[in-house]
Amino acid sequence: MISHPMPDITRTDYVTEIITNQPTFPSHPAISTAHLPSDTCHRCDSTNWLPHTMINTLQVGQQRWNTWRERSVNTRIFAAMVTVGGFTLLVKFTAAAKELVVAYQFGTSDALDAFLIAFLLPGFAISLVAGSLNAALIPTYIQVREHEGQEAAQRLSSSIMLSSAGLLVAVSVVSALVASYILPVLASGFSAEKLALTTSLYYVLLPCIALSGLAVTWSAILNAHDRFALAAAGPMVTAFITVLMLIVLAKDWGIYALAVGTVTGSLLEAGLLGWWLGRQGISVIPRWHGTTPAVKQVWGQYTPMVAGAFLMGSTSLVAQSMAAMLGSGSVSALAYGSKITTLILGVGSVAVSTAVLPHFSRMVARSDWDNVRHTLLTYARLIVLITLPMTLVLIYFSEPLVRLLFQRGAFTDADTKLVAWVQVLYLLQVPIFVLGMLIVRLMSALKANGILMWGAGINLFFNVVSSYLLMKWLGIAGIALSMSLMYLVSCCYLLFVSLRLLKSVSVGGLKTQIT
Repeated sequence: MISHPMPDITRTDYVTEIITNQPTFPSHPAISTAHLPSDTCHRCDSTNWLPHTMINTLQVGQQRWNTWRERSVNTRIFAAMVTVGGFTLLVKFTAAAKELVVAYQFGTSDALDAFLIAFLLPGFAISLVAGSLNAALIPTYIQVREHEGQEAAQRLSSSIMLSSAGLLVAVSVVSALVASYILPVLASGFSAEKLALTTSLYYVLLPCIALSGLAVTWSAILNAHDRFALAAAGPMVTAFITVLMLIVLAKDWGIYALAVGTVTGSLLEAGLLGWWLGRQGISVIPRWHGTTPAVKQVWGQYTPMVAGAFLMGSTSLVAQSMAAMLGSGSVSALAYGSKITTLILGVGSVAVSTAVLPHFSRMVARSDWDNVRHTLLTYARLIVLITLPMTLVLIYFSEPLVRLLFQRGAFTDADTKLVAWVQVLYLLQVPIFVLGMLIVRLMSALKANGILMWGAGINLFFNVVSSYLLMKWLGIAGIALSMSLMYLVSCCYLLFVSLRLLKSVSVGGLKTQIT
């Protein structure tokens, strides 16, 4: 009879030992199930067999996934796309739940129109300042890490965090000062009472500029270290908190519950990402390490990125402003009509652009032009094969989808028909937008952001002219069609210049060293 306490032992322990290369019971190397009474073995099997089997299956699956992922650059990119896409899909489901609650509470009311216009400028500032900085930072950050080591990359990120934080605060202050001049222009069709509500909501939402800007920058640093999961899942926090605020406070606070929920969620999201960076050994404390060549390169690439992002972001301002000219509910109809398209692009284009930028940057830093070209063509074909059939199916079922998702509460049948038509014309942009984002990330990795700036200028000019002409013909749906046509022009331009640039650098080389 065995005198010492016996641990539970099952058949799966043998598998665990093989996988981990560790003995299952180091303090009892001679113990096996043969020493146990039959009733004990039966109890062990019935109690622990299923959970142990699940754990071991997950371990084997994770090991096989890691092995497959490291086979080539393309498999690493695909693995990153799956990770980002999967978590982004969860984020979008949470955001969709938020939109359903918003639709139930506010429909296409004046209050929601006011919120959408109020958030337009803060959202634009977040995209302009933080998004542009990330596209300039990641290629240089990876280049410094490849050639000078992680300590030099940490110094670069600390300096950039300090300067970007100052920039975000400055943008917030300037945005507050110019509100009385810009909001009447953006909301030119609003009544005095509706404009006053828009202005009040605008000041509530201003902190989102700094909070979301920091969250986006910290996400980019995590992505540069191939830590994609939490960065992709972070926006779920903002959506969840917003839904909670709407459920608890909408009855008493009205549209202000949506604004407060957005700000609170942004704060918690930024805090979570900062905490996780610290867990990864990456300091989030801003420090200035001088105007190094790497810092100069980041800000040198940032300038044309800001100009390009400003021009490109202005297309959304144009669309929303022209929608505000068409009467009550037009801004909301345009917003609802873009929801499914935004969901698809939020998963597809975000997964593609987030996954490829670090890998493109790494290949460019190593002058690996064959892999750059192979990766571009491989994923361009994959994008078209996946997005084109999906787009056609969604267009066919546009009206049933809108009815299923939104037609309840204050959202009427007439709203459904209008939004479904807007949605059809928005969906046309899906394949070309995702393909365009693949090319945009390649251009950023090549530090050819000046080309992106010129492309954004072409887009803005085309969008202004076509939106004005098409809304005269199709009303609010014409603005959606204009956006899709604009992305088609943009994609053709980017594809042409990227192929020419790749041909040039593969022959003459590209200067990748920081001087």
